[in-house]
Amino acid sequence: MFDNKRDSYEDMNHGQEQDYNNFYDIPGSNYVNFSSDPNQNVSKNNGGKKFMKVLAAVAALAIVSVSSIEMYKLFGGGNSAWTSSESDAGITREASSLTDSTVSSSSTSSNGTSANASVNSTANWINMCAPENAMSIPDIVEKAVPSVVGISATFEYTAPAQSYWGFGFYNYGGNNGSSQTQQITGTGTGIVMTEDGYIITNAHCVYDNESDYKCGKATSVSVVMGDEAETEYEAEIVGYDLETDLAVLKIDAAGLTPAEFGNSDDLRVGELVIAIGNPLGFELQNTVTCGIVSALNREVTINEKDMTLIQTDAAINSGNSGGPLLNGYGQVVGINSAKMSSTYGSASVEGLGFAIPISDAKEIIEDLINNGYVTGRPQFGITGVTVTESDASHYNMPQGVYVYGVTEGSAAYNAGIRQGDVITAVEGTEIKDMDSLNEIKNQYNAGDTITITIFRAGESTDVSLTLQEVRQED
Repeated sequence: MFDNKRDSYEDMNHGQEQDYNNFYDIPGSNYVNFSSDPNQNVSKNNGGKKFMKVLAAVAALAIVSVSSIEMYKLFGGGNSAWTSSESDAGITREASSLTDSTVSSSSTSSNGTSANASVNSTANWINMCAPENAMSIPDIVEKAVPSVVGISATFEYTAPAQSYWGFGFYNYGGNNGSSQTQQITGTGTGIVMTEDGYIITNAHCVYDNESDYKCGKATSVSVVMGDEAETEYEAEIVGYDLETDLAVLKIDAAGLTPAEFGNSDDLRVGELVIAIGNPLGFELQNTVTCGIVSALNREVTINEKDMTLIQTDAAINSGNSGGPLLNGYGQVVGINSAKMSSTYGSASVEGLGFAIPISDAKEIIEDLINNGYVTGRPQFGITGVTVTESDASHYNMPQGVYVYGVTEGSAAYNAGIRQGDVITAVEGTEIKDMDSLNEIKNQYNAGDTITITIFRAGESTDVSLTLQEVRQED
């Protein structure tokens, strides 16, 4: 399903027609699905119309501004150093071409004479960033759009019971101490993987454990096709993996157009990439943005999870989650997942988007389809907190990981680890914090037996622990 066709594409004759079979708004990196507020009445169409009215107003202002600039060029700006020769009458550009070209044109002056102009086009940034034998951006979009879909997920949020005392009367100002269930609708993007309806998207599009609401698994999910009728299918959640932020859905459909998958390991920093998605919902479905690969193997922490991602300056906004990042051959090389928020501390940032490399995602996706979860991933079955140097001094205990919760029946529980223990070493390697504990644990597989050193009641002791497999919980 993930066969890399990049090499075969490059071997084809150039020019020959081919047959191609968030709930989150926090400083730092955050996921980019788009969701409604449970405290508001949200109408998809009405909201979209208001947004488009605002967009139209902005566009009108832009037109006025451009007109003013052109009038300035005609009546007073002819000698300006900022005037571009490309705006002269009679000169045209082949916008869709990714190769250098010579453009010739003719214009007729007011006295009837004809002037010929021949302008050598200098390489623009797209020319410089596109790989050899790349497709034009319009052709890439035409190829990829049939494989891009919208994801709509409904979550249930139960507001905590409230009981106002001294601030109102009976039946007023509160909910009488009873909980209230509300619905939240989130939207994102997905990629058609197979003709028979397997869809790839982000885990956070169908499972919420990071927002303030903590809604958990979506109660229902639908897939909205990008056709004119916006055909909608009910979707089954085949599996999801919160650690890698990947999910697979299945719809009852046939004859879909699957995306072509490339090899993200072949990407180079500075290479052209294109993103397609549904920013701010389905009113702007299949929005296309382009940019470059800003960095590869970027280590990013998103909601306390360490991820290795592709960084790009292609615009990625709320609703783009789960959509494709494409290379110059129209192949999916990444799954758009997150962006740096517009304010990071005291700094204002733009153009910092992140995508999951498709080469890393393939094995996870196959596991989700075949098993519903990622197999072989080890776990202890504890909840712990780092014992810092100051904590150790204050409480007269060693540095390590303090165990304040043990899941009954877990690997840790079966090994005899209990609440209040401090894990100080694994296989003789000293543990200073939760990160080092997880780092060492992840070097092993489920089923491996390891020695854990714990501190309890003033003494250190070794216990034998057999790692268990992580299974995704609903």
